[in-house]
Amino acid sequence: MEKIIIQITSGRGPVECCRVVAKVAEMMLEKARKKGIGMEVLENKKGDLNGTLLSSTIMAKGIDLEEFSKEWCGTIQWIAQSPYRKFYKRKNWFVGVAIFNVEKQMNWDAKDVVFETCRASGPGGQHVNKVETAVRGTHTPTGIQVLASDHRSQLQNKKACLERLEAKVLAWQTAQLMAQQQSHWLEHNSLERGNAVKTIIEKL
Repeated sequence: MEKIIIQITSGRGPVECCRVVAKVAEMMLEKARKKGIGMEVLENKKGDLNGTLLSSTIMAKGIDLEEFSKEWCGTIQWIAQSPYRKFYKRKNWFVGVAIFNVEKQMNWDAKDVVFETCRASGPGGQHVNKVETAVRGTHTPTGIQVLASDHRSQLQNKKACLERLEAKVLAWQTAQLMAQQQSHWLEHNSLERGNAVKTIIEKL
């Protein structure tokens, strides 16, 4: 099962581009559903007008997502009359789509985790037991920490701690990648228009 993160953005585009972000996200979700690809919207940053998005971040899960990625990754050209400016001549709007493979682009090594044990405490500060069964894990490269105290067994808590820490570190790394990509897009006044990977003509 592959996992990819999809980020759709309007860059510095006008409100029409923000509308296209919402439209492309909707179209992508529908196509993925038909192909049996699981999609989860992680974040939608709303634009100034109803039905518009500055950006949309989606996680896709499925088998062999390469074909789906190739169809969407890059600049999308959307051809339509502006629904907001009646006599505006421009009809070409551009949005950017970046795709990150979670497994391939994330750095995770269990050897980077330092564990320490401590006493698990219950409601009202009462000790669940007198032995140190709770486990705190620290990912040394990032400083991210997780405490697990669900189980009576120190071994089970260590396993749970490692799983949660991995998820937390991967989420942090994903956020860093997306922030870098967003910054890259915003550094340019417009998205690259000459090499659209997909052109969509809308009839209003």
